[in-house]
Amino acid sequence: MRITAKCLATTSLVLVTTAFASWSWAAELDATSAIDTVTVYPDGATVTRVIAVDLPSGDSTLIAKDFPLGLDTSSIRVEGEGGAKLTIGTIDARTPRAAPVNLPELDKRIEALNDQRADLQGAIDSAIARRKFAEHFAEASPAGIGDKGEARPIAEWRTAFAAVGDEIASADTAVRDATRKMREIDRQIAQLEVERKAKPPSKLEVRMDIAAPAATKATLRVTYNVRNARWLPLYDARLDTGAKDRKPQLELVRRAEVTQATGEDWSNVALGVSTVRIGRGGSAPELNSLVAQYPQVPRPRALGSVSDSAMPAAAPMQQRKMETSAAKAADDIRERAEEQQAVAEIGDFQATYKIPGRVSLGAAEGAKSLRIASMTVPADLMVRAAPVMDPTAFLEASFKQTDDTSLLPGKVAIYRDGTFVGRGKLSASAKDDIVRLGFGADDKVRIERAVLKRNEGSAGLLVTTSKTDERSFKTTIRNGHDFPIKVAIEDQLPVSENEDILVEMLPATTPPTASNIRDRRGVLEWSFDAKPGEVKDINFVWRIRWPKDKSMVIVPAG
Repeated sequence: MRITAKCLATTSLVLVTTAFASWSWAAELDATSAIDTVTVYPDGATVTRVIAVDLPSGDSTLIAKDFPLGLDTSSIRVEGEGGAKLTIGTIDARTPRAAPVNLPELDKRIEALNDQRADLQGAIDSAIARRKFAEHFAEASPAGIGDKGEARPIAEWRTAFAAVGDEIASADTAVRDATRKMREIDRQIAQLEVERKAKPPSKLEVRMDIAAPAATKATLRVTYNVRNARWLPLYDARLDTGAKDRKPQLELVRRAEVTQATGEDWSNVALGVSTVRIGRGGSAPELNSLVAQYPQVPRPRALGSVSDSAMPAAAPMQQRKMETSAAKAADDIRERAEEQQAVAEIGDFQATYKIPGRVSLGAAEGAKSLRIASMTVPADLMVRAAPVMDPTAFLEASFKQTDDTSLLPGKVAIYRDGTFVGRGKLSASAKDDIVRLGFGADDKVRIERAVLKRNEGSAGLLVTTSKTDERSFKTTIRNGHDFPIKVAIEDQLPVSENEDILVEMLPATTPPTASNIRDRRGVLEWSFDAKPGEVKDINFVWRIRWPKDKSMVIVPAG
Protein backbone atom coordinates (compact mmCIF):
# COMPACT_ATOMS: atom_id res chain seq x y z
CA MET A 1 0.00 0.00 0.00
CA ARG A 2 1.31 3.45 -0.84
CA ILE A 3 1.77 5.89 2.01
CA THR A 4 -0.41 8.51 0.39
CA ALA A 5 -4.03 9.56 0.46
CA LYS A 6 -4.72 7.03 -2.21
CA CYS A 7 -4.59 3.27 -1.85
CA LEU A 8 -2.96 0.84 -4.27
CA ALA A 9 -4.06 -2.65 -5.14
CA THR A 10 -2.17 -5.10 -7.32
CA THR A 11 -2.67 -8.63 -8.52
CA SER A 12 -0.69 -11.20 -10.45
CA LEU A 13 -3.28 -13.95 -10.39
CA VAL A 14 -3.25 -16.61 -13.04
CA LEU A 15 -6.33 -16.24 -15.23
CA VAL A 16 -9.27 -18.44 -14.41
CA THR A 17 -12.56 -18.91 -16.16
CA THR A 18 -14.85 -19.09 -13.13
CA ALA A 19 -15.39 -16.50 -10.42
CA PHE A 20 -15.63 -16.96 -6.69
CA ALA A 21 -19.13 -17.36 -5.37
CA SER A 22 -18.79 -14.10 -3.42
CA TRP A 23 -18.63 -12.18 -6.69
CA SER A 24 -21.71 -13.76 -8.25
CA TRP A 25 -23.90 -10.82 -7.31
CA ALA A 26 -21.42 -8.06 -8.26
CA ALA A 27 -22.64 -5.19 -10.44
CA GLU A 28 -21.30 -5.28 -13.99
CA LEU A 29 -19.74 -2.07 -15.34
CA ASP A 30 -18.63 -1.53 -18.94
CA ALA A 31 -15.13 -0.04 -19.09
CA THR A 32 -13.06 1.52 -21.86
CA SER A 33 -9.28 1.26 -21.82
CA ALA A 34 -6.57 3.26 -23.60
CA ILE A 35 -3.00 2.22 -24.35
CA ASP A 36 -0.57 4.31 -22.30
CA THR A 37 2.83 2.56 -22.35
CA VAL A 38 4.53 0.07 -24.68
CA THR A 39 7.91 -1.61 -24.26
CA VAL A 40 9.10 -3.41 -27.39
CA TYR A 41 11.51 -6.35 -27.31
CA PRO A 42 13.36 -8.05 -30.18
CA ASP A 43 10.61 -10.71 -30.17
CA GLY A 44 7.49 -9.16 -28.64
CA ALA A 45 6.13 -6.29 -26.59
CA THR A 46 4.58 -5.45 -23.25
CA VAL A 47 1.53 -3.17 -23.42
CA THR A 48 -0.05 -1.26 -20.53
CA ARG A 49 -3.64 -0.01 -20.81
CA VAL A 50 -5.22 2.48 -18.41
CA ILE A 51 -8.85 2.34 -17.25
CA ALA A 52 -10.39 5.28 -15.38
CA VAL A 53 -13.66 4.32 -13.73
CA ASP A 54 -16.11 5.45 -11.02
CA LEU A 55 -16.53 2.47 -8.71
CA PRO A 56 -19.59 2.11 -6.53
CA SER A 57 -19.39 0.83 -3.00
CA GLY A 58 -19.17 -2.94 -2.77
CA ASP A 59 -18.30 -5.52 -5.39
CA SER A 60 -18.16 -4.72 -9.10
CA THR A 61 -17.13 -6.53 -12.27
CA LEU A 62 -15.44 -4.33 -14.85
CA ILE A 63 -15.87 -5.53 -18.42
CA ALA A 64 -13.45 -4.15 -21.04
CA LYS A 65 -14.06 -5.34 -24.59
CA ASP A 66 -11.24 -3.56 -26.43
CA PHE A 67 -8.24 -5.85 -25.87
CA PRO A 68 -6.46 -7.53 -28.83
CA LEU A 69 -7.17 -11.18 -29.55
CA GLY A 70 -3.47 -11.99 -29.92
CA LEU A 71 -2.35 -11.15 -26.41
CA ASP A 72 -0.85 -13.78 -24.12
CA THR A 73 -3.68 -14.28 -21.62
CA SER A 74 -1.37 -15.80 -19.02
CA SER A 75 0.65 -12.57 -18.95
CA ILE A 76 -2.22 -10.26 -17.89
CA ARG A 77 -1.52 -8.36 -14.70
CA VAL A 78 -3.68 -5.66 -13.07
CA GLU A 79 -2.82 -2.97 -10.57
CA GLY A 80 -4.89 -0.01 -9.48
CA GLU A 81 -5.34 2.83 -7.07
CA GLY A 82 -8.22 4.90 -5.76
CA GLY A 83 -9.41 7.05 -2.90
CA ALA A 84 -10.25 3.93 -0.93
CA LYS A 85 -8.57 0.56 -0.51
CA LEU A 86 -9.28 -1.60 -3.56
CA THR A 87 -9.31 -5.38 -3.67
CA ILE A 88 -8.78 -7.05 -7.04
CA GLY A 89 -10.25 -10.51 -7.34
CA THR A 90 -10.62 -12.77 -10.34
CA ILE A 91 -9.33 -11.75 -13.78
CA ASP A 92 -11.03 -13.50 -16.65
CA ALA A 93 -10.08 -13.07 -20.33
CA ARG A 94 -12.38 -14.51 -22.94
CA THR A 95 -13.25 -14.15 -26.57
CA PRO A 96 -16.77 -12.70 -26.90
CA ARG A 97 -18.97 -15.41 -28.29
CA ALA A 98 -20.78 -14.55 -31.46
CA ALA A 99 -24.40 -15.70 -31.61
CA PRO A 100 -24.64 -18.98 -33.54
CA VAL A 101 -25.76 -18.41 -37.11
CA ASN A 102 -28.15 -20.92 -38.72
CA LEU A 103 -27.72 -20.02 -42.37
CA PRO A 104 -30.47 -22.31 -43.76
CA GLU A 105 -33.00 -20.92 -41.27
CA LEU A 106 -31.94 -17.33 -42.01
CA ASP A 107 -32.25 -17.96 -45.74
CA LYS A 108 -35.79 -19.33 -45.25
CA ARG A 109 -36.83 -16.29 -43.20
CA ILE A 110 -35.35 -13.88 -45.75
CA GLU A 111 -37.10 -15.77 -48.56
CA ALA A 112 -40.48 -15.62 -46.74
CA LEU A 113 -40.11 -11.89 -46.11
CA ASN A 114 -39.25 -11.32 -49.75
CA ASP A 115 -42.44 -13.22 -50.71
CA GLN A 116 -44.47 -11.01 -48.38
CA ARG A 117 -42.85 -7.97 -49.88
CA ALA A 118 -43.74 -9.14 -53.37
CA ASP A 119 -47.39 -9.64 -52.30
CA LEU A 120 -47.50 -6.13 -50.88
CA GLN A 121 -45.98 -4.72 -54.03
CA GLY A 122 -48.74 -6.47 -56.01
CA ALA A 123 -51.39 -4.93 -53.75
CA ILE A 124 -49.84 -1.49 -54.28
CA ASP A 125 -49.78 -1.94 -58.04
CA SER A 126 -53.47 -3.05 -57.97
CA ALA A 127 -54.53 -0.06 -55.84
CA ILE A 128 -52.68 2.35 -58.13
CA ALA A 129 -54.44 0.82 -61.15
CA ARG A 130 -57.88 1.22 -59.44
CA ARG A 131 -57.12 4.85 -58.70
CA LYS A 132 -56.08 5.54 -62.27
CA PHE A 133 -59.27 3.85 -63.55
CA ALA A 134 -61.47 5.97 -61.23
CA GLU A 135 -59.72 9.16 -62.31
CA HIS A 136 -60.07 8.22 -65.97
CA PHE A 137 -63.79 7.36 -65.48
CA ALA A 138 -64.38 10.78 -63.91
CA GLU A 139 -62.76 12.53 -66.86
CA ALA A 140 -64.26 10.42 -69.67
CA SER A 141 -67.90 10.09 -68.36
CA PRO A 142 -69.27 13.43 -67.06
CA ALA A 143 -71.89 12.63 -64.44
CA GLY A 144 -74.23 15.56 -65.35
CA ILE A 145 -75.02 14.56 -68.96
CA GLY A 146 -77.19 11.63 -70.09
CA ASP A 147 -76.86 9.42 -73.16
CA LYS A 148 -78.79 11.87 -75.32
CA GLY A 149 -77.21 15.00 -73.88
CA GLU A 150 -79.95 15.78 -71.41
CA ALA A 151 -79.13 16.96 -67.94
CA ARG A 152 -79.28 14.34 -65.17
CA PRO A 153 -80.75 14.90 -61.77
CA ILE A 154 -78.43 16.39 -59.16
CA ALA A 155 -78.79 13.26 -56.98
CA GLU A 156 -77.10 11.18 -59.67
CA TRP A 157 -74.27 13.69 -59.81
CA ARG A 158 -73.65 13.28 -56.09
CA THR A 159 -73.76 9.51 -56.29
CA ALA A 160 -71.17 9.50 -59.10
CA PHE A 161 -68.90 11.93 -57.24
CA ALA A 162 -69.10 9.85 -54.07
CA ALA A 163 -68.32 6.63 -55.93
CA VAL A 164 -65.22 8.09 -57.59
CA GLY A 165 -64.03 9.67 -54.32
CA ASP A 166 -64.52 6.47 -52.34
CA GLU A 167 -62.60 4.47 -54.95
CA ILE A 168 -59.65 6.91 -54.94
CA ALA A 169 -59.57 7.06 -51.11
CA SER A 170 -59.69 3.28 -50.85
CA ALA A 171 -56.82 2.94 -53.31
CA ASP A 172 -54.71 5.55 -51.44
CA THR A 173 -55.33 3.80 -48.12
CA ALA A 174 -54.28 0.46 -49.56
CA VAL A 175 -51.06 1.99 -50.98
CA ARG A 176 -50.16 3.64 -47.65
CA ASP A 177 -50.81 0.51 -45.60
CA ALA A 178 -48.80 -1.68 -47.96
CA THR A 179 -45.92 0.82 -48.09
CA ARG A 180 -45.67 0.89 -44.27
CA LYS A 181 -45.62 -2.90 -44.13
CA MET A 182 -42.93 -3.01 -46.83
CA ARG A 183 -40.72 -0.63 -44.84
CA GLU A 184 -40.95 -2.89 -41.81
CA ILE A 185 -40.19 -5.96 -43.95
CA ASP A 186 -37.15 -4.17 -45.46
CA ARG A 187 -35.85 -3.46 -41.95
CA GLN A 188 -36.27 -7.11 -40.98
CA ILE A 189 -34.51 -8.28 -44.15
CA ALA A 190 -31.60 -5.85 -43.53
CA GLN A 191 -31.22 -7.12 -39.95
CA LEU A 192 -31.23 -10.74 -41.11
CA GLU A 193 -28.61 -9.92 -43.76
CA VAL A 194 -26.40 -8.38 -41.05
CA GLU A 195 -26.77 -11.54 -38.95
CA ARG A 196 -26.03 -13.65 -42.00
CA LYS A 197 -22.77 -11.76 -42.71
CA ALA A 198 -21.73 -11.40 -39.08
CA LYS A 199 -17.95 -11.73 -38.57
CA PRO A 200 -16.33 -13.37 -35.55
CA PRO A 201 -15.34 -10.99 -32.74
CA SER A 202 -12.09 -9.09 -33.36
CA LYS A 203 -11.44 -8.09 -29.72
CA LEU A 204 -10.86 -9.88 -26.44
CA GLU A 205 -13.07 -9.30 -23.41
CA VAL A 206 -11.34 -8.89 -20.04
CA ARG A 207 -13.42 -9.06 -16.85
CA MET A 208 -11.99 -7.82 -13.55
CA ASP A 209 -13.66 -8.26 -10.16
CA ILE A 210 -13.03 -5.21 -7.96
CA ALA A 211 -14.20 -4.51 -4.39
CA ALA A 212 -14.26 -1.02 -2.86
CA PRO A 213 -15.46 -0.20 0.68
CA ALA A 214 -16.86 3.10 -0.57
CA ALA A 215 -17.66 4.77 -3.87
CA THR A 216 -14.45 6.11 -5.39
CA LYS A 217 -12.72 7.16 -8.57
CA ALA A 218 -10.20 4.47 -9.51
CA THR A 219 -7.41 4.10 -12.07
CA LEU A 220 -6.48 0.61 -13.19
CA ARG A 221 -3.44 -0.39 -15.26
CA VAL A 222 -3.68 -3.64 -17.18
CA THR A 223 -0.40 -5.03 -18.53
CA TYR A 224 -0.01 -7.90 -21.01
CA ASN A 225 2.40 -9.33 -23.59
CA VAL A 226 1.91 -9.60 -27.33
CA ARG A 227 4.04 -11.49 -29.85
CA ASN A 228 3.52 -9.72 -33.17
CA ALA A 229 5.85 -6.82 -32.43
CA ARG A 230 9.62 -6.38 -32.50
CA TRP A 231 12.51 -3.99 -32.95
CA LEU A 232 15.67 -4.38 -34.97
CA PRO A 233 18.93 -2.55 -34.27
CA LEU A 234 20.13 -0.21 -37.03
CA TYR A 235 23.20 2.02 -37.05
CA ASP A 236 24.60 5.14 -38.68
CA ALA A 237 28.42 5.13 -38.72
CA ARG A 238 29.84 8.60 -39.48
CA LEU A 239 33.62 8.65 -39.93
CA ASP A 240 35.65 11.85 -39.81
CA THR A 241 38.98 10.82 -41.35
CA GLY A 242 40.72 13.75 -39.65
CA ALA A 243 43.38 16.17 -40.82
CA LYS A 244 46.85 17.34 -39.81
CA ASP A 245 45.39 19.04 -36.75
CA ARG A 246 42.54 16.59 -36.08
CA LYS A 247 42.62 12.88 -35.35
CA PRO A 248 40.08 10.51 -36.93
CA GLN A 249 36.83 10.10 -35.02
CA LEU A 250 33.80 7.89 -35.45
CA GLU A 251 30.24 8.70 -34.41
CA LEU A 252 28.06 5.62 -34.06
CA VAL A 253 24.33 6.34 -33.88
CA ARG A 254 22.13 3.52 -32.61
CA ARG A 255 18.58 3.28 -33.92
CA ALA A 256 15.61 1.04 -33.25
CA GLU A 257 13.40 0.05 -36.16
CA VAL A 258 10.04 -0.81 -34.58
CA THR A 259 7.29 -2.78 -36.32
CA GLN A 260 4.08 -4.20 -34.95
CA ALA A 261 1.12 -6.20 -36.25
CA THR A 262 -0.72 -6.75 -32.97
CA GLY A 263 -4.14 -5.83 -34.29
CA GLU A 264 -4.30 -2.59 -32.28
CA ASP A 265 -2.95 0.88 -33.01
CA TRP A 266 -0.47 2.39 -30.59
CA SER A 267 -1.65 5.99 -30.50
CA ASN A 268 0.21 8.64 -28.50
CA VAL A 269 1.97 6.13 -26.23
CA ALA A 270 5.10 6.26 -24.08
CA LEU A 271 7.40 3.96 -26.06
CA GLY A 272 10.55 2.14 -25.02
CA VAL A 273 12.70 -0.63 -26.47
CA SER A 274 14.47 -3.29 -24.43
CA THR A 275 17.23 -5.79 -25.16
CA VAL A 276 15.37 -8.53 -23.25
CA ARG A 277 14.29 -11.45 -25.47
CA ILE A 278 11.03 -12.74 -24.06
CA GLY A 279 10.61 -15.53 -26.62
CA ARG A 280 13.72 -17.49 -25.62
CA GLY A 281 12.29 -18.94 -22.42
CA GLY A 282 13.71 -18.73 -18.94
CA SER A 283 16.14 -21.67 -18.87
CA ALA A 284 18.74 -23.36 -20.99
CA PRO A 285 17.52 -26.41 -22.93
CA GLU A 286 17.79 -29.78 -21.22
CA LEU A 287 19.84 -32.41 -23.02
CA ASN A 288 18.86 -36.05 -23.37
CA SER A 289 21.34 -38.93 -23.19
CA LEU A 290 23.25 -40.04 -26.30
CA VAL A 291 23.42 -43.81 -26.89
CA ALA A 292 26.10 -45.51 -29.02
CA GLN A 293 24.71 -48.73 -30.49
CA TYR A 294 24.66 -50.87 -33.58
CA PRO A 295 22.19 -49.79 -36.24
CA GLN A 296 18.72 -51.20 -35.68
CA VAL A 297 17.16 -53.27 -38.44
CA PRO A 298 14.08 -51.33 -39.61
CA ARG A 299 10.84 -53.08 -38.84
CA PRO A 300 8.58 -53.89 -41.77
CA ARG A 301 5.67 -51.49 -42.06
CA ALA A 302 2.10 -52.53 -42.52
CA LEU A 303 0.57 -51.96 -45.91
CA GLY A 304 -0.83 -48.46 -46.24
CA SER A 305 1.28 -46.98 -43.42
CA VAL A 306 2.98 -43.64 -43.92
CA SER A 307 6.77 -43.59 -43.95
CA ASP A 308 8.79 -41.01 -42.05
CA SER A 309 10.02 -39.51 -45.30
CA ALA A 310 6.46 -38.79 -46.35
CA MET A 311 5.73 -36.71 -43.29
CA PRO A 312 5.87 -32.95 -43.83
CA ALA A 313 8.96 -31.23 -42.49
CA ALA A 314 8.68 -28.31 -40.16
CA ALA A 315 9.05 -25.05 -42.02
CA PRO A 316 11.97 -22.92 -40.85
CA MET A 317 11.11 -19.65 -39.22
CA GLN A 318 11.86 -16.68 -41.40
CA GLN A 319 12.72 -13.28 -40.10
CA ARG A 320 11.65 -10.28 -42.09
CA LYS A 321 14.43 -7.91 -43.00
CA MET A 322 13.80 -4.31 -43.56
CA GLU A 323 16.00 -1.52 -44.88
CA THR A 324 16.24 2.00 -43.44
CA SER A 325 15.49 5.15 -45.43
CA ALA A 326 17.86 6.76 -47.98
CA ALA A 327 21.05 8.54 -46.88
CA LYS A 328 20.85 12.05 -45.45
CA ALA A 329 22.49 15.00 -47.18
CA ALA A 330 25.81 16.33 -45.85
CA ASP A 331 25.69 19.10 -43.28
CA ASP A 332 25.82 22.65 -44.64
CA ILE A 333 27.06 25.84 -43.03
CA ARG A 334 23.83 26.33 -41.08
CA GLU A 335 23.43 24.97 -37.58
CA ARG A 336 22.62 21.28 -37.64
CA ALA A 337 19.29 20.19 -36.14
CA GLU A 338 19.57 17.85 -33.18
CA GLU A 339 17.79 14.53 -33.42
CA GLN A 340 15.71 13.37 -30.47
CA GLN A 341 17.40 10.57 -28.54
CA ALA A 342 16.17 8.00 -26.04
CA VAL A 343 17.00 7.93 -22.33
CA ALA A 344 18.92 4.77 -21.46
CA GLU A 345 18.26 2.69 -18.35
CA ILE A 346 21.23 0.32 -18.10
CA GLY A 347 21.11 -2.74 -15.86
CA ASP A 348 23.46 -5.65 -15.29
CA PHE A 349 21.47 -7.96 -17.56
CA GLN A 350 19.46 -5.70 -19.84
CA ALA A 351 19.11 -2.21 -21.29
CA THR A 352 15.91 -0.26 -21.87
CA TYR A 353 15.71 2.91 -23.95
CA LYS A 354 12.82 5.30 -23.24
CA ILE A 355 11.82 7.41 -26.25
CA PRO A 356 11.10 11.03 -25.20
CA GLY A 357 7.58 12.34 -25.66
CA ARG A 358 4.76 10.32 -27.17
CA VAL A 359 4.84 8.08 -30.24
CA SER A 360 2.12 6.69 -32.52
CA LEU A 361 2.50 3.51 -34.57
CA GLY A 362 -0.41 1.85 -36.34
CA ALA A 363 -0.82 -1.91 -36.63
CA ALA A 364 -0.46 -1.75 -40.42
CA GLU A 365 1.76 1.33 -40.66
CA GLY A 366 5.07 -0.43 -41.33
CA ALA A 367 8.41 0.27 -39.66
CA LYS A 368 9.34 3.37 -37.69
CA SER A 369 12.99 4.23 -37.05
CA LEU A 370 13.86 5.94 -33.75
CA ARG A 371 17.22 7.16 -32.47
CA ILE A 372 18.06 5.58 -29.13
CA ALA A 373 21.75 6.30 -28.44
CA SER A 374 25.03 7.56 -29.90
CA MET A 375 28.70 7.63 -29.04
CA THR A 376 31.79 9.33 -30.48
CA VAL A 377 35.09 7.49 -30.17
CA PRO A 378 38.63 7.79 -31.55
CA ALA A 379 39.13 5.63 -34.64
CA ASP A 380 42.20 3.86 -35.99
CA LEU A 381 42.37 3.89 -39.79
CA MET A 382 43.92 1.30 -42.07
CA VAL A 383 43.51 -0.04 -45.58
CA ARG A 384 42.50 -3.68 -46.02
CA ALA A 385 42.37 -5.72 -49.21
CA ALA A 386 41.95 -9.32 -50.34
CA PRO A 387 43.43 -9.08 -53.86
CA VAL A 388 43.00 -12.80 -54.51
CA MET A 389 39.29 -11.87 -54.95
CA ASP A 390 39.26 -8.07 -55.46
CA PRO A 391 42.28 -5.72 -55.83
CA THR A 392 40.32 -2.79 -54.37
CA ALA A 393 41.76 -1.23 -51.23
CA PHE A 394 39.04 -0.56 -48.64
CA LEU A 395 39.36 2.01 -45.88
CA GLU A 396 38.66 0.43 -42.50
CA ALA A 397 38.11 2.07 -39.12
CA SER A 398 38.46 0.19 -35.86
CA PHE A 399 37.38 1.42 -32.45
CA LYS A 400 36.93 0.22 -28.91
CA GLN A 401 33.31 -0.41 -27.90
CA THR A 402 32.88 1.85 -24.86
CA ASP A 403 29.11 1.54 -24.26
CA ASP A 404 27.98 -0.33 -21.17
CA THR A 405 25.43 -2.14 -23.33
CA SER A 406 26.37 -4.65 -26.00
CA LEU A 407 26.07 -3.69 -29.65
CA LEU A 408 23.51 -6.01 -31.19
CA PRO A 409 24.09 -7.26 -34.76
CA GLY A 410 22.45 -5.07 -37.36
CA LYS A 411 22.76 -3.15 -40.60
CA VAL A 412 24.87 0.00 -40.80
CA ALA A 413 24.56 3.07 -43.01
CA ILE A 414 28.15 4.16 -43.75
CA TYR A 415 29.17 7.83 -44.05
CA ARG A 416 32.74 9.00 -44.75
CA ASP A 417 33.45 12.70 -44.22
CA GLY A 418 29.75 13.50 -44.57
CA THR A 419 29.19 11.43 -47.73
CA PHE A 420 27.07 8.28 -47.80
CA VAL A 421 29.27 5.50 -49.20
CA GLY A 422 27.13 2.38 -48.72
CA ARG A 423 25.81 -0.11 -46.24
CA GLY A 424 27.46 -2.72 -44.11
CA LYS A 425 26.83 -5.06 -41.20
CA LEU A 426 27.81 -4.76 -37.57
CA SER A 427 28.55 -7.91 -35.60
CA ALA A 428 27.56 -8.32 -31.96
CA SER A 429 30.13 -6.89 -29.58
CA ALA A 430 30.38 -6.38 -25.84
CA LYS A 431 31.99 -3.56 -23.93
CA ASP A 432 35.76 -3.18 -24.57
CA ASP A 433 35.61 -5.28 -27.76
CA ILE A 434 37.39 -3.95 -30.85
CA VAL A 435 34.92 -3.27 -33.66
CA ARG A 436 35.91 -3.00 -37.33
CA LEU A 437 33.86 -1.24 -40.00
CA GLY A 438 34.61 -0.73 -43.68
CA PHE A 439 34.15 2.75 -45.20
CA GLY A 440 34.40 2.17 -48.92
CA ALA A 441 37.18 2.12 -51.51
CA ASP A 442 40.40 4.08 -51.07
CA ASP A 443 41.39 4.93 -54.64
CA LYS A 444 44.78 6.38 -53.62
CA VAL A 445 46.07 2.99 -52.54
CA ARG A 446 46.67 0.78 -55.60
CA ILE A 447 47.04 -2.98 -55.29
CA GLU A 448 48.05 -5.49 -57.98
CA ARG A 449 48.35 -9.25 -57.61
CA ALA A 450 50.24 -11.26 -60.26
CA VAL A 451 50.71 -15.01 -60.74
CA LEU A 452 54.47 -15.56 -61.19
CA LYS A 453 54.50 -19.33 -61.53
CA ARG A 454 52.15 -22.28 -61.62
CA ASN A 455 53.74 -25.73 -62.01
CA GLU A 456 51.98 -29.06 -61.91
CA GLY A 457 54.30 -32.07 -62.06
CA SER A 458 55.66 -35.10 -60.25
CA ALA A 459 58.26 -35.74 -57.57
CA GLY A 460 60.66 -38.60 -56.75
CA LEU A 461 64.37 -39.34 -57.13
CA LEU A 462 64.21 -42.38 -59.42
CA VAL A 463 60.56 -43.36 -59.49
CA THR A 464 57.63 -40.96 -59.58
CA THR A 465 55.87 -41.30 -56.23
CA SER A 466 53.70 -38.21 -56.01
CA LYS A 467 52.20 -35.30 -57.87
CA THR A 468 52.84 -31.63 -57.04
CA ASP A 469 51.16 -28.27 -57.58
CA GLU A 470 53.40 -25.26 -56.92
CA ARG A 471 52.24 -21.65 -57.25
CA SER A 472 53.93 -18.28 -56.76
CA PHE A 473 52.25 -14.86 -56.43
CA LYS A 474 53.44 -11.27 -56.01
CA THR A 475 51.23 -8.51 -54.60
CA THR A 476 52.34 -4.90 -55.12
CA ILE A 477 51.00 -2.09 -52.92
CA ARG A 478 51.41 1.62 -53.78
CA ASN A 479 50.49 4.28 -51.20
CA GLY A 480 49.40 7.39 -53.11
CA HIS A 481 48.62 9.41 -49.99
CA ASP A 482 50.87 12.19 -48.70
CA PHE A 483 50.70 10.65 -45.24
CA PRO A 484 51.55 7.19 -43.89
CA ILE A 485 48.78 4.62 -43.56
CA LYS A 486 48.60 1.11 -42.19
CA VAL A 487 47.89 -1.59 -44.79
CA ALA A 488 46.63 -5.18 -44.29
CA ILE A 489 46.72 -7.67 -47.17
CA GLU A 490 44.90 -11.00 -46.89
CA ASP A 491 45.50 -14.17 -48.91
CA GLN A 492 44.73 -17.89 -48.76
CA LEU A 493 46.96 -20.88 -48.12
CA PRO A 494 45.20 -24.17 -48.97
CA VAL A 495 44.43 -26.38 -45.97
CA SER A 496 44.69 -30.17 -46.07
CA GLU A 497 42.18 -32.39 -44.32
CA ASN A 498 43.89 -35.62 -45.47
CA GLU A 499 47.25 -36.91 -44.23
CA ASP A 500 48.16 -37.97 -47.79
CA ILE A 501 47.89 -34.37 -49.01
CA LEU A 502 50.83 -32.22 -47.86
CA VAL A 503 50.64 -28.41 -48.04
CA GLU A 504 53.72 -26.30 -47.39
CA MET A 505 54.50 -22.59 -47.61
CA LEU A 506 57.90 -22.19 -49.30
CA PRO A 507 60.78 -20.07 -47.98
CA ALA A 508 60.47 -17.51 -50.78
CA THR A 509 57.29 -16.28 -49.09
CA THR A 510 57.32 -12.92 -47.31
CA PRO A 511 56.61 -13.95 -43.71
CA PRO A 512 52.98 -13.14 -42.82
CA THR A 513 52.24 -11.18 -39.65
CA ALA A 514 49.18 -13.29 -38.71
CA SER A 515 47.62 -16.58 -39.71
CA ASN A 516 44.20 -18.15 -39.34
CA ILE A 517 42.76 -14.66 -38.85
CA ARG A 518 39.16 -14.41 -37.63
CA ASP A 519 39.47 -18.16 -36.85
CA ARG A 520 39.51 -19.06 -40.55
CA ARG A 521 42.04 -21.75 -41.36
CA GLY A 522 44.67 -20.84 -43.92
CA VAL A 523 43.74 -17.14 -44.12
CA LEU A 524 46.95 -15.12 -43.79
CA GLU A 525 47.56 -11.43 -43.22
CA TRP A 526 50.50 -9.16 -44.03
CA SER A 527 50.23 -5.81 -42.22
CA PHE A 528 52.68 -2.90 -42.34
CA ASP A 529 52.85 0.88 -42.25
CA ALA A 530 53.15 2.27 -45.77
CA LYS A 531 55.03 5.57 -46.02
CA PRO A 532 53.79 8.33 -48.31
CA GLY A 533 54.42 7.25 -51.92
CA GLU A 534 55.95 3.91 -50.84
CA VAL A 535 55.76 0.82 -53.07
CA LYS A 536 55.96 -2.57 -51.35
CA ASP A 537 55.95 -6.14 -52.71
CA ILE A 538 54.65 -9.24 -50.92
CA ASN A 539 55.71 -12.67 -52.22
CA PHE A 540 53.59 -15.73 -51.54
CA VAL A 541 54.66 -19.24 -52.64
CA TRP A 542 53.14 -22.59 -51.71
CA ARG A 543 53.25 -26.21 -52.85
CA ILE A 544 50.89 -29.16 -52.51
CA ARG A 545 52.04 -32.80 -52.77
CA TRP A 546 49.71 -35.86 -53.02
CA PRO A 547 49.85 -39.54 -54.13
CA LYS A 548 50.33 -40.06 -57.87
CA ASP A 549 47.40 -42.47 -58.18
CA LYS A 550 44.86 -39.95 -56.86
CA SER A 551 43.34 -36.69 -58.00
CA MET A 552 43.32 -33.49 -55.99
CA VAL A 553 41.20 -30.37 -56.26
CA ILE A 554 41.15 -27.08 -54.34
CA VAL A 555 37.66 -26.01 -53.30
CA PRO A 556 36.25 -23.43 -50.86
CA ALA A 557 35.68 -24.72 -47.34
CA GLY A 558 32.12 -25.61 -46.49
